[in-house]
Amino acid sequence: MQETRVRALVWEDPTCHGATRPGKPRPRPGDLIEIFRTGYEHWAVYVEDGCVVHLAPTSEEFEASGIASVFSNRAVVTYSRLEDVLHGCSWKVNNKLDGTYLPLPVDKIVQRTKKMINKIVQYSLIEGNCEHFVNDLRYGVPRSQQVWQPLPPPGSDSGSRRLLLPQGSSR
Repeated sequence: MQETRVRALVWEDPTCHGATRPGKPRPRPGDLIEIFRTGYEHWAVYVEDGCVVHLAPTSEEFEASGIASVFSNRAVVTYSRLEDVLHGCSWKVNNKLDGTYLPLPVDKIVQRTKKMINKIVQYSLIEGNCEHFVNDLRYGVPRSQQVWQPLPPPGSDSGSRRLLLPQGSSR
């Protein structure tokens, strides 16, 4: 039986949420990277050599990048150096759904991820944000835990869901 471990290592930058901690191990190909931007979390897939793939505003919407870009309906799949995506914010490897879903094989995650580079994709804050995107690449399941949370069970059926946008929006 294969053992599954969830990696949650934090690297921080002093200009965002904390001090840099050198000497931490690098993420591995296929790892999900959670970036703590002001007001929302951005997500990327680590691919290789310090580079990630993530959703970014299309060139026409570039000037609305940041939290305003979450209201766009399109995004471009971008290959970037992780350092260039951080914009001074802290981040961590966060494969938090490894305990719920079996990750695809690493080579398949990387292959699927690279096939998406430079494609324009539909973007929706609620149904297709960057967290949905990276989870689909790693697990084959487009899911965002920031956006949808189950309602508490008292007095409601267990399948009910509600929209939650804690600390801003999910991107």
